[in-house]
Amino acid sequence: MSDTLATGTARTDRERVLGRRRERVGPGGDPMVPAQAPTDAETERERPAPGDGMVLDCGWGRLVFGQTFTEQAAVAAVLRSEAAGARDICIYLRDPHVLVSRLPDELFIDPSLTYRLRLPARRAGGERDGPPGLRIRTLRDADDADAVNRIYARNGMVTAPVDVLVDNARTDRFLHLVAEDATGDVVGTITGVDHVAIFADPDNGASLWCLTVDSNTAPPGTGQALLTDLAARLTARGRAFVDLSVLAENTGAIRLYERLGFYRTATLCVKRKNPINQRLFLPAAPKGYHRLNPYAKIVADEAMRRGIRVEVTDPGWGELRLSNGGRTIVTRESLSELTSAVAMSRCDDKRVTRRILTEAGLSVPAGRTATADAADADAAFLAEVGRVVVKPARGEQGNGITVGVRTPRALTAAVALARGFCPDVLIEQMRDGEDLRVIVIDHEVVAAAVRRPAQITGDGVHDIAELIERQSRRRAAATGGESRIPVDDMTRDVLAEAGYGLRDVLPEGAVLAVRRTANLHTGGTIHDVTGELHPEIAEACVAASRALDIPVTGLDLLVGDPSRPEHVFIEANERPGLANHEPQPTAERFVDLLFPGTRAPQRLWSPAGAASSQA
Repeated sequence: MSDTLATGTARTDRERVLGRRRERVGPGGDPMVPAQAPTDAETERERPAPGDGMVLDCGWGRLVFGQTFTEQAAVAAVLRSEAAGARDICIYLRDPHVLVSRLPDELFIDPSLTYRLRLPARRAGGERDGPPGLRIRTLRDADDADAVNRIYARNGMVTAPVDVLVDNARTDRFLHLVAEDATGDVVGTITGVDHVAIFADPDNGASLWCLTVDSNTAPPGTGQALLTDLAARLTARGRAFVDLSVLAENTGAIRLYERLGFYRTATLCVKRKNPINQRLFLPAAPKGYHRLNPYAKIVADEAMRRGIRVEVTDPGWGELRLSNGGRTIVTRESLSELTSAVAMSRCDDKRVTRRILTEAGLSVPAGRTATADAADADAAFLAEVGRVVVKPARGEQGNGITVGVRTPRALTAAVALARGFCPDVLIEQMRDGEDLRVIVIDHEVVAAAVRRPAQITGDGVHDIAELIERQSRRRAAATGGESRIPVDDMTRDVLAEAGYGLRDVLPEGAVLAVRRTANLHTGGTIHDVTGELHPEIAEACVAASRALDIPVTGLDLLVGDPSRPEHVFIEANERPGLANHEPQPTAERFVDLLFPGTRAPQRLWSPAGAASSQA
């Protein structure tokens, strides 16, 4: 069992167990040179007295309990010793504004609100309600910790060393819970901290941190189920209240907390200025930043974390001008000046993509270009292969695509639909398998994910139309408005094929796909499989990027299983979305390509490390 509680200079598990040197960094993220470090006299004045101050290592950073320190100088010393890549939080400090006024270049008041829930004197009987098939349990092992880190990364949170999470969960100071769905996958997490177990808190309190869920897979109500389960466990311990800190801009979470009985208190948090927190303390984001879509914003965020100057030249177009030293590059989301016009045009036309990949010896489905004056030839091709996919030769976001065409009449209608988006239409043999997107940057595979069509889970109460609307709202919230489920002819056809209509009530726990295509913009979900990708598929993707001569591309394939070698290429995207591939470092590798002399902020956990530890 690790000793997560520290006093005085706040020695942590990562220093002791991992033997990692604590690198001291400045507010911009660069290592502090000796001249910037405190003098011996300053250090001596700021060092806490023995036994003064309680500091808890949570893995992603430390909780500094301000009420346990007798001197603010001691709090300052702890916060100034923050590890690179970590996020320390000081809470319950008396007069936090005074501390910040003494170190305004290093510390800031977090723009968060603290909410409190009074706990009943005794635990109520009966079962706690939650989504069907969802089980709340404690974090048990490294696999659970990796799953938690993946959820943290997907939601833009700081990750934590696996062994620290596991060791913490084995102490009575933490109540580290996970939500497990009916398939056994971890889809949500919450961390409770018992103040009485840590420092015999005279107020008999507790706090909760890092409540988050996997927006792709967690059923509605998972977050509330985690909250109520944690509150019940703290009540069983006899705690009087539980506090939480939430960013003031997170109005959706605040509404949930208030609905559950939380009320606002006057407690403030203090943090150290670092690259992780910089959007919370910088005077202003670049003009137009808040109008960027998620695919441009992820690039801007990574650039700003490295101190690269970001100018938003056209927010609606997602265009940025990035400058560092004497180097300036214009980007549009993941498309940059490093991609040539020729490479872009090769990806823009799916017929050209097919030709180049075929010439490179790579596998593509059988296909042909639809001909307006030779419909019989198109029908003959359909008869030969059995089922086809019809798509515009140029276009994106799944517009004009029809999947699973089986009859000449349906083929004629599908070709007409596709021609509404592009006069040139491609007919391809339909191959069974999962839709796999592989991100290749600088001719290296950075991320791989399977994309699955939108689906809903029945609750036995609401009809399918309402379930679609609820899931669509969740997908929109999780993707910055990029993903919504349309209720159109395709949706109705898919439901009819399954024997349902929009007004039917889906049985509790039943899962139903409502779209044929796995496109993100029509409600599809993305599931990371980078660690499972077969080496032959990875090698083929690198070969495809070299054949297309493109530095950044998103390759779409159909695979039976990403861990097996069988595959066919469907298309290549010259401007792939880098968002939604968490925990893989897509934005980091993109900015590495643009500005190789800069460095990404340090991570405390990486999916590559998780994969190697399980090998």
